Amino acid sequence: MVSPFSYTFPAIRGVQAGREFYVSMCPLRLLAKLFVFDNEELMPELRAQRSINRSRIPEIARYILANSDSYTFSAITASIDGKVSFEPVGSSDTAHFRMGTLTVDLDARFIVNDGQHRRAAIEQALEEKPELGDETIAVVFFHDRGLERCQQMFADLNRHAVKPSPSLSVLYDHRNAAASLAKHLGLTSKVFRNLIESERSSLSKRSRKLFTLSALHFAILEMLNEQELEDFSAASKKCNEFWEVVGEQIPEWVYVREGRMTAGEVRQDFIHSHAIVLQALGRVGKFIYQADAGKPDLKSALKNLHDIDWARTNVSTWEGRAMIGGRMAKNSQNITLTCNQIKRSLGLRLTPEEQVIEDAFAAARY
Repeated sequence: MVSPFSYTFPAIRGVQAGREFYVSMCPLRLLAKLFVFDNEELMPELRAQRSINRSRIPEIARYILANSDSYTFSAITASIDGKVSFEPVGSSDTAHFRMGTLTVDLDARFIVNDGQHRRAAIEQALEEKPELGDETIAVVFFHDRGLERCQQMFADLNRHAVKPSPSLSVLYDHRNAAASLAKHLGLTSKVFRNLIESERSSLSKRSRKLFTLSALHFAILEMLNEQELEDFSAASKKCNEFWEVVGEQIPEWVYVREGRMTAGEVRQDFIHSHAIVLQALGRVGKFIYQADAGKPDLKSALKNLHDIDWARTNVSTWEGRAMIGGRMAKNSQNITLTCNQIKRSLGLRLTPEEQVIEDAFAAARY
């Protein structure tokens, strides 16, 4: 029996695995009051959810505030630890039987099984923009069956979750300036047109594509700062002129465009179409433009790219820089070391930060 003091939610009743669950809408301003975090001081074995990652919350809050007219959130899933009752609308022989009012005892606990970071970010965003409090988010309620069941729900909800590939995320992102620029270059640039894989972030040997959209996106982020990205026309022009000159100095890229080599052959034998090298080249481009007050002689500055031995078999140059154990590396230090090698080949000075990493690499190597 539910006590006289209770929460009431308009809800739709459903059935999964032979037990009832309820779908309702919750005003954003009530999320923090209704849904609590499990005690993070408890051992993981005694909690029903993962420990919250505080560093994620400001980023999600900024997303809400920056896109208050277009943000999108999926439903929060919560367990109710307490007494509940459901009063349907209409008779049991009508479709309205599934719709009604969910009544929850005032002493019940609501435990978030999925969506704890969304809930915390919404709370933070409301501090800055309280008018969002009357907007709503979908909530799926399950009746709590104890710690073991809550832990199993968490495992089940996350069991089949698969993040989209970085390339697909870039393709579908219409808010990010660098993503928009990467897609534009993929369609208009002589260097990248018809050679960009937009869905996957790893390419098979048989793929006809030479670059991934995510790799180009990261290269743009290395090359341009946020202020430059705000001017799409100028940023597009700058990227086009830089990458066109780069493309002219890498014969294998030209051969693929002319059909004299396959993309698979180039990716298998050379490193210059992989993400780490594109990012390093983007960083080199940023340095060249800054060193020459934004008006460099690109053909002169980049002419020695033609003489770099980009072959994977050139382990004396690339092992420890662009490759680790013969496989392409991915971390930021390897991007710097690859950038350093390219800059030295072009006769460009290293920044103090780059020199520190270079000295450490040389000391470890010898």
